[in-house]
Amino acid sequence: MYEPIHPKSPLETMPTMYDLPSELVGESGLPDEFHIIQADLLTETCKPVGYASEEILLATDLNLYYDPRHTSWYKRPDWYMVLGVPRANEQNELRLSYLIWQEGVTPFLVVELLSPGTEDEDLGQRLREVNQPPRKWEVYERILRVPYYVVYDRYENNLRAFELSVNGYKPITLTEQRFWIPSLGLGLGLWQGVYQETKGLWLRWYDQTSWIPTLAERAEAESQRAEAESQRANRLAAYLRSQGIDPDNLPS
Repeated sequence: MYEPIHPKSPLETMPTMYDLPSELVGESGLPDEFHIIQADLLTETCKPVGYASEEILLATDLNLYYDPRHTSWYKRPDWYMVLGVPRANEQNELRLSYLIWQEGVTPFLVVELLSPGTEDEDLGQRLREVNQPPRKWEVYERILRVPYYVVYDRYENNLRAFELSVNGYKPITLTEQRFWIPSLGLGLGLWQGVYQETKGLWLRWYDQTSWIPTLAERAEAESQRAEAESQRANRLAAYLRSQGIDPDNLPS
């Protein structure tokens, strides 16, 4: 008896990250030094309250595929955060790209770092062309509905942030070039300082009391604490000796 062939479910026939490129050969706009250093600082200081590190994906220039009807369409945010997904995929492998139809979780926040000529694209000031993929603004606001969208222009030292509302993105009023995200227990703002031996005005995360320290800053603080403790112990030992007491022979 003839057995009909049943079509596979859409999930079975969708491409995976192994089928779609992580970058296109010859594509311009690969990250410069500023983009790399700035993304590192964002990643290093991002510590959302209530989330373990293995529950957060912090991605830099990782292709974001967003439309299961057009599986070759993607955007490549300079930096983005996804909450509630593992750092590695189900096979415990680092991702080659991020596929919405496979992950099922939309980014919570996207950061775009303006380069000369990208402002129209990043801020939705250029209309979508016929038969072409949608622009970044449309993807983030209307298709993925990313809750927070941040754009930083280092050439003008101009930070802009947007929060998703029912009607689309609305600008966030900044206080001293900062804004607070209650659900993360974190804020994002501009910080003047040196990071990776490079002085500049950087986007950086902060908590309710201070800027989140970098690895180098934490190591320096620990070194200073250890040095202060050593000096305190040396002063105490010197005082004991001045009183005729050998600090090395004190009872434990």
